[in-house]
Amino acid sequence: MTGPEARIRLDGVAKKFGKVIAVYPTDMEVAPGEFTVILGPSGCGKTSTLRMIAGLEAPSQGRVFINGRDVTALRPGDRDIAFVFQMFSLYPHLTVQENVAFTMLAQGLSRPEAMRRAGDTLRHLGLGGLAGIRPGSLSGGDQQRVSLARALVRTPQAFLMDEPLGTLDGGMREEMRETLRAIHNRSGATTVFVTHDQEEAMGLADRIAVMREGRVVQFDHPRNIYANPADLFVADFVGSPGMNILPGIRRGEWVDVPSLSMRLRVTDNGGGNPSGAAAGLAAGGECRLGVRPENVLLSETGAPCVVEHTLALGSHNMLSLRVQGVFLKAWIPAGIRFREGETVGTTFLPSGCRWFDAVSGTALPWKTLEAACRPTR
Repeated sequence: MTGPEARIRLDGVAKKFGKVIAVYPTDMEVAPGEFTVILGPSGCGKTSTLRMIAGLEAPSQGRVFINGRDVTALRPGDRDIAFVFQMFSLYPHLTVQENVAFTMLAQGLSRPEAMRRAGDTLRHLGLGGLAGIRPGSLSGGDQQRVSLARALVRTPQAFLMDEPLGTLDGGMREEMRETLRAIHNRSGATTVFVTHDQEEAMGLADRIAVMREGRVVQFDHPRNIYANPADLFVADFVGSPGMNILPGIRRGEWVDVPSLSMRLRVTDNGGGNPSGAAAGLAAGGECRLGVRPENVLLSETGAPCVVEHTLALGSHNMLSLRVQGVFLKAWIPAGIRFREGETVGTTFLPSGCRWFDAVSGTALPWKTLEAACRPTR
C-alpha cells in the first residue's frame, strides 16, 4: 500500500540552462492516483520536467505543488516522493534484499519489517530468487529491476520514473510494463513516468503528455491521442508506423488529394454547413490529410497504387504502397499478400480521416463525409 495519493500541479514551470530553453512555461495537473506518462523524443524537456517535480532541478520560473502545498523550494527528501533513475545505482556490498530494504532502514523501520517488505516487493517483481545475491552477480536488466523494487517498496505520495525500463530487452521490458501497471492498479499510487517509447506510453498511461521542443503539445487519454492527434507531430510520433500524411487543397466543400487523384467531402465536426468546414482556410489553401494504416482500405474502385513490398507481422501484414512519389502504409489480414509492382486500388475509411493545417500543423475540426475516389481532373 502507498501513502496518500498525491495531486501534482505545475504552474507556469519553465527551465533554462544558460540561454537554452529546456522547458517553456508549462501548466499541467496530475490527478491523485493517476498514471501519467510524459512522452517525447530525446531533448524535448521531459526529463527536466520530471526533475523539477522531484526537486532535483530548480525551476527558472513557476511553481510546483503537491497536494496543494508549494514545494518549489523544498529539497527532494522533503517532498515525500520516490524517484527511479534511468541508470541504476545499487550498493555492491549489500544483498539484493538489503538494497531494497535500505531506505526503510534509514528511515527507522525495524530490520525484520523492512526485510519482510523488501522480500514481498521482490516476489511481486519476479525477483524473489535473487534476494540473497549481491548486485555484482546480476545482469544489467536485473539490476534495473532491483532499482525499481527499491523505489516501489516505499509508501510515498508519488512515484517519479525516468525511463526505468530503458536497459531491459524487449521481452523483459514488456513483462515489466505489465508488472508496473498491475502494481499501480493495486496500490493506486500517483505516478509520473518519462519515456521516448510510444508503445510503452500507450500501454501504461491513464493520460499522456506529449512533449516537443520544451512544450506539451497534447495532454490526453492514450486512445484520444492516437485517434485525434493535436498536430502533425503527434500524428507522426504516436503509432507504429505513424499516420500516413498526404497533401490536400481545399475546393469549397471538397478537398482535393492530388497524389491520389481523389476528392474528399468534408464538413465541420459539428455536422454543420459544409462551407464552414474550411473556416480559416481560404479556397485553394493547403491542408494535410492524416490516415492511420488500419483506416487505409483496398478497393477495386479506389485510387491505383503500386505495391512496394509486404511485411509479415504475425496477426497482420503491413502493405507499403507508392503513388506519384507518395508512400502509404496499410494493414491487411495476414493471409493476403501482393507481388511487388502489382497495382491495387486504395481508398480511406471516412471516420478515420483527420485533417491538419499545412502551415501550423495543428488539427482542423473537420469531419469527412465521403472518401470515395473522385478524380480531380
